[in-house]
Amino acid sequence: MMALGAVVCAIAVASAALALGPGEHRLTNVTVPFAGRLRVALSGRRAEAAAGRCALPLMQSIHAALRSGLPLVRALRVAIADLDVAARTPFEQALHSFDVGARLDGALREAARASRDRRTALALEALSLVADEQLAASRSAAVVASVADRLAFEDRLVEEIHARTSGVRAQIILLALLVPAIAAYLAFTLPGLAATLMTPLGLGVLMPGALAFEIAGIVASRRIVRGVLA
Repeated sequence: MMALGAVVCAIAVASAALALGPGEHRLTNVTVPFAGRLRVALSGRRAEAAAGRCALPLMQSIHAALRSGLPLVRALRVAIADLDVAARTPFEQALHSFDVGARLDGALREAARASRDRRTALALEALSLVADEQLAASRSAAVVASVADRLAFEDRLVEEIHARTSGVRAQIILLALLVPAIAAYLAFTLPGLAATLMTPLGLGVLMPGALAFEIAGIVASRRIVRGVLA
């Protein structure tokens, strides 16, 4: 899915370059802020995806720690110690709130509401329930194990869906690249078309319209795939 974001970026930058003409400063003024916002958005998406991928092994580690008799807070600290920084961030934020005086169940619930990854939110909500009910270690382990089983099933389901939709996603990327490639080829081989695109009609209507339809198609395709995976 990150590849489609890169395709959108490439199409937008190429269209901006064609629309703005050879002015280096004008192109820089548009593309630099856009690239910065895109980099931040993609970094946030990668961090959330990393946390989601680690939700299952995290819950399995917490389950093992609870089975050994550790309290929930200690079990959570031990479980996140082996995760990378991006994956453990939402859990570390909840623990930090707990360290400064917040209730653990409330801190976990707030972290779950702030998370945009469904698997991470599910893990945080389950841990919040365990903390709120103040269950014994054995009962807490049973709750965590049931959530881990659900996450394992969902991971297998997502892998199967990804495998079945890989061809569709490849076609989306190919079609997204094909349209601007054809447009660029025609603009270079047909001087009349290039001259038309550089007129006020081309710069103000045709190229922005083509860019809008291209991005709308990519976004719609991504939402369809995400809807299947949700």
